[in-house]
Amino acid sequence: MTRELRTPAEVRSACGDDDLVMWAAQGLRPGARAWAAGGAVVAGCPVISRWDRLAVWGRPRDAVPLVRHALAELGPSYRPLGDVELIGRVAGAVEGLRAGPCFSWMSLADLHDDTGDTGDTGEDGEDGEDGEGGVGWLDGAEAEITALLAADAPDAYAVPGGTGVRRWAGLRDGDRLAAVAADAWSAPDVGLLAGVATVAAYRGRGLAERVCRWVSGRLVDTYGRAALMVDDDNPAAIRVYERIGYRRRQVRTSYVTA
Repeated sequence: MTRELRTPAEVRSACGDDDLVMWAAQGLRPGARAWAAGGAVVAGCPVISRWDRLAVWGRPRDAVPLVRHALAELGPSYRPLGDVELIGRVAGAVEGLRAGPCFSWMSLADLHDDTGDTGDTGEDGEDGEDGEGGVGWLDGAEAEITALLAADAPDAYAVPGGTGVRRWAGLRDGDRLAAVAADAWSAPDVGLLAGVATVAAYRGRGLAERVCRWVSGRLVDTYGRAALMVDDDNPAAIRVYERIGYRRRQVRTSYVTA
C-alpha cells in the first residue's frame, strides 16, 4: 500500500536517513512530496539542481509501482534518480521512462584532517573567513562570480541569482577572485556544495580544494552533513572531494520520454 509521508521525520524513518532521499525531500517544503510502499521510498521537489528531481530508494520490485505513482502525481517533468542498478531496473519497467547518464553523489559528515598536497585546512584563522586573502563568504560579488563562471565553468548549474542558490564563498589573489563555490539547493539536513570553479590561470595550486574544504565545513556545521554531484569523467575533482572526506556513491538519472 502506498502512503504519503507528511513530515521529514517520516521520510527519515522510511529511508533510513538516506542522504540523497533527504536532500530531494527538501524538508517537505511547499511543492516537495514523498511516498513509501513496501521496502521503497521516493521523494521529489521541483527545481533542485536545475531539474524537477525524484530520489528513489529501496527494493526495485517496490520502487517500480511507487515511481509510477509519483510520476502520476507530480508530472512527467520529474527525473527519477538513485543507485545505478535500481534506476536501471525501474527505467526498464516503467512505461515511457528511459535511463539517463550515470554520475557520482558524494556525501560528507565530517571533514578529514588530512588536506592532501595543499597544506591548507581552509578553517578560520590564516586561511579562514577572517584571514587576510583567505576563504570567506562573498558579499556583493555577483558580477565577478558570473564573469568567472562564464569564462572558466560555463556548464555550472549554480549561478548567482539562480533559484535555490543561497550564497557563495571565494578565495582572492589580491583583488582578483580566483576560486569560488556555492551553498545551493540545500535541504534542512543536507547542505549541497555546487558551482565549484577556479580561474584557469590559478589551477593546480589547490585553491579549489581550499574553497571546497571551507564551504564543506560550513555546510556540515549548518545542515549536519554536506553532499555534492560530480561527473564520473572528472577524476581530479573526485580525488579532491575524497581527500576532504566525501564518500562516493554512483547514481543514475532517468527521464520520461515524450
